Amino acid sequence: MSDIRRRLGWTMVILSLLLHLFTVLCFSRQPDRLAAFTVMPIWLWGCLGLLLSAVAFYFLRASLSLIVTAVWALTILVGSDEARALGHIGKQEPLPGRAEPFRNQPVIRVLTMNTGWLAFGDPAADIAAWQPDIVLLQQTPPADVQRIAETLYGGKGDYRTQWTNGIVTRWKIQTEQRHNLLRGQQLSILRPDGSLIEVVNVHLATAATDLALWNRSTWVSHYHNRQLRRREISVALQILDQTTPFPATPTIFGGDFNAPATDVVHRHLAADFVDAFAEVGTGWGDTFHRRLPILRIDHIYATRNFTPVRCRAVTTRHSDHRFVVADFLMR
Repeated sequence: MSDIRRRLGWTMVILSLLLHLFTVLCFSRQPDRLAAFTVMPIWLWGCLGLLLSAVAFYFLRASLSLIVTAVWALTILVGSDEARALGHIGKQEPLPGRAEPFRNQPVIRVLTMNTGWLAFGDPAADIAAWQPDIVLLQQTPPADVQRIAETLYGGKGDYRTQWTNGIVTRWKIQTEQRHNLLRGQQLSILRPDGSLIEVVNVHLATAATDLALWNRSTWVSHYHNRQLRRREISVALQILDQTTPFPATPTIFGGDFNAPATDVVHRHLAADFVDAFAEVGTGWGDTFHRRLPILRIDHIYATRNFTPVRCRAVTTRHSDHRFVVADFLMR
């Protein structure tokens, strides 16, 4: 083996190990100043690490490069949000039409969708096919929220709008809290059995998309972008806490977070909420972009008064996002 091949092989091994250490540090601790690195899923960095270790094996033919490859494979399996669905193989998935009972108990079906200003056409028929009980809409003009409500429930449902957010439901809306400082809304919905459900619909700050990691400005913009979303989610939770006996009140909290499932912003919800897809989701859960979904940024959370039983992301031609459907038992 030539000295050049040996040096190239060891260089690849060292680079792969350094990338692994940096990746694990960033995704486990989620420091805001390194948000530019974690905006992409861990498995993308894992693929780069695997490539480096594969090249190292080509040059070295050494067992160490295979060990590094195995470490990366384990990291991807444990650390990637997408791998969670592998543990849900065999679970029921929601199907179009009225939600079927789960173990002979009625369920509540929730759907969230960023309609993208209807630039891709009218999504009302796609939504109606799932017959949801509650719909969370983002980037949807008020007139279109009303029209979607009419399409779904024929004038028998209810809806509210706030900026470009909308909540549509087959039941009656009792009270409304407006979030004037962010793209969000909070409603109390009265079910036919007399129980109340609190529903929060958020559209957090649009994500920074600059991936020129060699520029300092990229790291700065991602840092401030994440800080903004953290403030927004904190405001929404403060309003919820001030207006309801939270977390005793059954609450649905969903929408477009503009942040992947591994982002630290979701840790604000971890104590009191359950992520429906992380709990029971089936299939490929990423929602953006519709044509090549690599980020799960649309989410449906629920307090522990609910038990998620089915969840999936659904492709539509009428948005640049996939929408999310989740079925819940109410305890």
